[in-house]
Amino acid sequence: RRVAVGCWAKTARLFDADTGKPLLTLKGHAGDVTAVAFAPDGKRLATGGEDRTVRLWDAAGGDELAMLKADAAVSSVAYSPDGRRLAAGCGRRVLVWGVGK
Repeated sequence: RRVAVGCWAKTARLFDADTGKPLLTLKGHAGDVTAVAFAPDGKRLATGGEDRTVRLWDAAGGDELAMLKADAAVSSVAYSPDGRRLAAGCGRRVLVWGVGK
């Protein structure tokens, strides 16, 4: 049971949902992190930011798995129910990538 939040400090942070204890800080964005979403299996996390990137992370260890380029600042990210696709809201567009198993 974890919760993830984007931060104005160009990071995303994961916390234990029961205790509030910090678990991980994800660093890599060049701008503020404005969107976060866990994959349905809870093993991956996507973050989007003002730097026009979406980054995929290992939710257990915090390793960056991939960086996807968007054409505008990212305001939202969401996985498909099967975890095979990732959508990002960017300006007036929605971008979709295949990220699945």
